[in-house]
Amino acid sequence: MAAPPRTPDGRYLVVRGRLWRLADPHLAPAERERLVGELMRARRMVRDAADDEARAAARARVDAAKRGLGERGPVWWTDGAPDYTRRMARSTPYAAWFAALEEGDG
Repeated sequence: MAAPPRTPDGRYLVVRGRLWRLADPHLAPAERERLVGELMRARRMVRDAADDEARAAARARVDAAKRGLGERGPVWWTDGAPDYTRRMARSTPYAAWFAALEEGDG
């Protein structure tokens, strides 16, 4: 299975036509590793939650880890470009790039 395509600027990956923000590439490797570990632990906590309260707490941990990674919250780039996370690639400035990818799949 091929890895999802990444936009040329390295800000997003595309899954089923939708843009998802990537982690901040400027994070120190040790910090990134720590946050990814926390994210994986938090996701397991969501899966294993015994009740709504535990699930909500686990989801808050997922959110905190994703914010630390730069996948949520304020964008990590500095050129003033808006965030297109969760938008369909075809309806963003990445539309032509994405269309060219799709043409290459045929």
